[in-house]
Amino acid sequence: MRLMIAVTHLLGSGHLARALALAEAFADAGWTVEVASGGRPAPHLRAAGVTLHQLPPLASDGADFSTLLTADGRAADAAALEERRHALTALADRLQPDLLVTELFPFGRRALAGEFEALLEWVASRPRRPLVLASVRDILAPPSKPARVAQTEARLLRFYDGVLVHSDPAVIPLEASWPLTPVMRGMLHYTGFVTPPPPPAEDGEEGRGEVLVTAGGGPVGRAVFEVAARCAAAGPPGRRWRLLHAPGDAAFADGLRGLAPEDRLVVEPVRPDFRSLLSRAAAAVGRCGYNTALDCLALGVPSVFIPFEDGRETEQATRAAILARRPGIAVLREAALTPAALAAALEGVLGMAPEPLAPASLAGAANSVGIVERLMRERER
Repeated sequence: MRLMIAVTHLLGSGHLARALALAEAFADAGWTVEVASGGRPAPHLRAAGVTLHQLPPLASDGADFSTLLTADGRAADAAALEERRHALTALADRLQPDLLVTELFPFGRRALAGEFEALLEWVASRPRRPLVLASVRDILAPPSKPARVAQTEARLLRFYDGVLVHSDPAVIPLEASWPLTPVMRGMLHYTGFVTPPPPPAEDGEEGRGEVLVTAGGGPVGRAVFEVAARCAAAGPPGRRWRLLHAPGDAAFADGLRGLAPEDRLVVEPVRPDFRSLLSRAAAAVGRCGYNTALDCLALGVPSVFIPFEDGRETEQATRAAILARRPGIAVLREAALTPAALAAALEGVLGMAPEPLAPASLAGAANSVGIVERLMRERER
């Protein structure tokens, strides 16, 4: 059986990371898995047994998801979008998948509706139509107008067989962020959260007892990194902070290193063994994206979340507010972010492990395979 996942990450790389974790679970189950990625290349993300197909990349203009930029920083014009549409449908025609998964669409990525609908139209024209599922995280950006809900429902009814919701409804139900209609509710399949397996317990000592900071690249993370570096400089002796920045932020990283002594502050590019470092950390500081939050919960690391809230973004603030009901988790809004405030929030969670989630809640990738294979068996009856 062949799976094709269509995903485009526009700001951070979380959408691609989740899609690759899902893809790897299907590969482990014996599927042939192909991922069409339309965001910027993210070489630090890997998935064993998965073929990654890079489309002409796009990125958002900061938090403005209606303005798409090409690899050279130009606004994407009609020709650039048509090139992507053709590449995506040509790939599907060559691969002939048995299962198509669209990540986020039709609940989001409206700026790319043309290419997703071209792909879905191709699927609908097949003599033997593949199973088609949407894949969404726990929290969605709420629709700005009621018409968006009706449009999403219409696309689901026309093209889709179901929606994989990568959450546990007992922790974060989808209706916490999206106004579900009865039709939508009937199409949902909760999988649990999609997280990689825990790193080996004997995986080294580097980073043990440190405060580990991740916050994304470019302007998304700069405020967090700067305040964390200043907090490291002013903090108690013996506490070491490790800041993992995006690979393209080398010049900014050089400036951070000058803010605190080397014995208190390490600044380096994000690493493939991030989760191993996280498992040994005394605490984590960072944004509250899906993957970051779930890594902290799954590994039981005390955490201070500083949700990204630029523009009309509400996803991370919503998630942080829900998770902060658990011990060992604090939320610091960016408007209140200072070295003193971060230090106080950190002291409030150190030594308090977050309440663990049930194993089934963290098996979203494997559960997704089981759900899909059940749906395919039912389809054959």
